[in-house]
Amino acid sequence: MKRVFLIVMDACGVGAMPDWEKFDDPHGANTLANVSKACDGLHLPNLQRLGLGNITSIQGVAPSDSPIALFGKAAEFSFGKDTTTGHWEMAGLPLDKPFPVYPKGFPKEIVDRFIELTGCGGILCNEPASGTEVLVRLGEKHLETGWPIIYTSADSVFQIATNAEKIQLETLYHWCEIAREILRGEHEASRVIARPFTGKTSKEFRRLSEHRHDYAVKPRGQTVLDFLSAHNCETVSIGKIADIFCEVGIKRIIPGKSNEACLANIHETILEESNSNKLIFANLVETDSHFGHRNDPIGFGEALEKIDLSLGEWIKDLKDTDLLILTADHGCDPTVAGTDHTREFIPILAYSPSMKEGKSIGVRDTFADIAASTVDWLNLSTRWQEQLMPGKSFLSNNI
Repeated sequence: MKRVFLIVMDACGVGAMPDWEKFDDPHGANTLANVSKACDGLHLPNLQRLGLGNITSIQGVAPSDSPIALFGKAAEFSFGKDTTTGHWEMAGLPLDKPFPVYPKGFPKEIVDRFIELTGCGGILCNEPASGTEVLVRLGEKHLETGWPIIYTSADSVFQIATNAEKIQLETLYHWCEIAREILRGEHEASRVIARPFTGKTSKEFRRLSEHRHDYAVKPRGQTVLDFLSAHNCETVSIGKIADIFCEVGIKRIIPGKSNEACLANIHETILEESNSNKLIFANLVETDSHFGHRNDPIGFGEALEKIDLSLGEWIKDLKDTDLLILTADHGCDPTVAGTDHTREFIPILAYSPSMKEGKSIGVRDTFADIAASTVDWLNLSTRWQEQLMPGKSFLSNNI
């Protein structure tokens, strides 16, 4: 039985795409390169062995003369730089129509409908904002009024922040469900996100990440998860993957709110015996949520080094019939102006103990090449092509 471990190192972009200006990105975004400079070098010996330093210039991670993995980068075909768009495309579902964004806040008809159906009395903010900054600015006003803080970002998100002592979590989640139903048609934002926090003053406010919940849009078409499920393969999600795909096409869900939990769960699945072909799809979110959006390159670098330590253990325990793919979904450069995602190429590292040598796979035209390579490894490439699914396998002629 063959297995694919598809691991998304969230927000680990490797350089601005040519169309970055269309997304109002700051100049010079290159998440991994700039993080390494801010940290005065990174210690990532296992990622270096695979060939990460051969993809972009990373201080402390030199190019390898004999990398053990296939290495390269991919451009995003879809017009976006958000979590949903990136994950859907790497799962074989590029978007022909981007999700709506709200640089001036949500329209009056959406806000009025939300207030009417929730009975919340009013809202605060309604503009793009940093999730931590908005609590400092409006958290105490929320405690006075009970009104939820509604904010967005450069991404297609409708975020609702409430204090867990003021508004019960069940109420917050119910309000998110109402918002999800309102945001349909032309205003179908990719995600509604519950953002509970705690504390009584602006100096004490802290987001309760363990109680965050995402209400995503169901995929608009078939993904590699649906395809593999229909062909008797087990599909396993670790971390927020199940939320991103609304559990569609996923047979087994392994939770994991933190990188530490997800890294341990990935290793446990590597050690499991398998009686079917399998895709294990995981997201390591903290590089994005804890450090990218919070302009913390030092924390970002430390998180990468912890991922690298776990990677060393995974490499030891992978079987010849396993394929490990390490990638990202977008950038979120913590060293440039702003706190939003950045439109960047994503890295691709693909490794199996059965590979004789590493090679460059160049610059791929779409993240969907990851889905095509996944089904190729599981010997389903012909059926994928028969269904006219997108992407080209980077395994062909390279293993």
